[in-house]
Amino acid sequence: MSEAVPFEAYLSSLSRLAPYVDPTTPTPESEGLRLAVADLESLDSISVESLTDWVNRYPHWANVFGLAVGLSQEQLKNSLKSSLGTSGWVTLARKRPADLVNFFEDEFELVRALESQRSRTYDFADILIARAGTRATATRSQSAGRMVEDRITDIAEELGLPYVARSSFVGRDSENKPADMIVPSVADAKIVVAAKGFDSTGSKLTDAYREIADVAAHRFANQYVFAIVDGIGWHSRLADLRRIHDLWVSRKIDGMYTLSSLGQFRTDLRNAGLRLGLIDV
Repeated sequence: MSEAVPFEAYLSSLSRLAPYVDPTTPTPESEGLRLAVADLESLDSISVESLTDWVNRYPHWANVFGLAVGLSQEQLKNSLKSSLGTSGWVTLARKRPADLVNFFEDEFELVRALESQRSRTYDFADILIARAGTRATATRSQSAGRMVEDRITDIAEELGLPYVARSSFVGRDSENKPADMIVPSVADAKIVVAAKGFDSTGSKLTDAYREIADVAAHRFANQYVFAIVDGIGWHSRLADLRRIHDLWVSRKIDGMYTLSSLGQFRTDLRNAGLRLGLIDV
């Protein structure tokens, strides 16, 4: 396995996982919202009946109702699933438009919200306040974390290694341990990989360290443990990052990598696979 690099060198290799997105740059989604809002503003009147007709004609714009009452996409899906039995707003708009609009009206006073908002003039402070209440950053962070997981499973596939993604295995203490990739199977976890990519900070980074430390403390003698740890969120959790790095220095885990060193991860994963007889020479 590769030798541990100095902590400062590792720290300098951390990268932003989710690219910065200028909120004023037009996207297909933002242009679609503009069209939807323009069409809503052109309605002669706002009522349950007119909104039912409108959303049935434009089912792909049904999520605009959720935005109008302050729901994130996740909140909208969860609310629809709980109340109407499905989170698919497009299907609801096509097949059950009256149920969909009545749901919004009963739960969130949709008609009043649209009437008060569609003709109002907003200033810069209103825009910033609205952005402060969104979950866009959290959504991008989740996507970034999943991207790291996808990169490591892509490498396993390239090497021909069987694996299970996002599961758990039984450690030496007979307790279940989470892992983002297990090779070759949950029942025979010869290689376990943790993928901890965060552009935002918070207690979840400390939880990430604890997960890795727990796996390291209860690994089997013939088991390989790797960790991919990247993202600018770690700059605000240097103590936790250093603790993970210390596990590498003390050889309690077999490797620690950022996205920029995935080439070394590929080499180490291949060598582990060869030693374990999981890859044909």
